[in-house]
Amino acid sequence: MIINNILRTASVLLISASLHSSVFAAERGTAEEATALVKKAVAYLEANGKDKAFAEFSNPKGAFVDRDLYIFVIDMDGMEWANGANAKIIGKNVLELKDADGNTMVKNFIKLANTKGKGWVDYSWPNPVTKKVDKKSTYLEKSGDVLVASGIYK
Repeated sequence: MIINNILRTASVLLISASLHSSVFAAERGTAEEATALVKKAVAYLEANGKDKAFAEFSNPKGAFVDRDLYIFVIDMDGMEWANGANAKIIGKNVLELKDADGNTMVKNFIKLANTKGKGWVDYSWPNPVTKKVDKKSTYLEKSGDVLVASGIYK
């Protein structure tokens, strides 16, 4: 009887842990979702122009914010034009902005945008959901004179 109770308790704990990790994983965006969000944002930008697109990308309740995924837009000089997670950074030059490890990731974004047009950049950044610094990979695509990006937290 004691062994049966232990086995039942262990089973319940394993099921609970499994469900918790599934729920936690569902709270985070995937690489595929970030890529799709950027492609959707680029199409929206090209169809609606900068003013309307940047306003929508910066709306924290809008169509371009999903859990920990959000769109941000930076021009090739490092000026932030839109950000779905941090309105305070909009209108600021972030070229010299460093991540938690001291890397100037915006320079890496711009280099990638100018050389390949799209791709992924890894760095460490505060997660707006957990409020902790996490490893992050950002997918970006160049569209005209700006790069449109969204990242996943790992």
